[in-house]
Amino acid sequence: MSGRALPDGTVVALCNALGEETRWSILTALSEGDASASALARRLPVTRQAIAKHLAVLHEVGLVETVQAGREVQYRAIGAPLSAMARRLDAIGTEWDRRLATIKHIAENL
Repeated sequence: MSGRALPDGTVVALCNALGEETRWSILTALSEGDASASALARRLPVTRQAIAKHLAVLHEVGLVETVQAGREVQYRAIGAPLSAMARRLDAIGTEWDRRLATIKHIAENL
């Protein structure tokens, strides 16, 4: 993902993927380092099959990638989509702050 703004559909897909507690836990675990689905299943209170399904969702929206480690497939978190989403949310927050400052200025000068 480049520095350009994320399309609305991408932001919604990322939020949907991150809005599920297990997927958030998986992404948090992967932020500490690459891990296989089996290793993640040992850390989290869900089955390996459930982990695999959640990883597929995270992979589909570009939050994780697969890395071959010998005979094992490991997963790695990708930070760029989160950084791009943070920039988008920050821009929205900045615009709201500007609007609120304008309203405050108008109210104080009535």
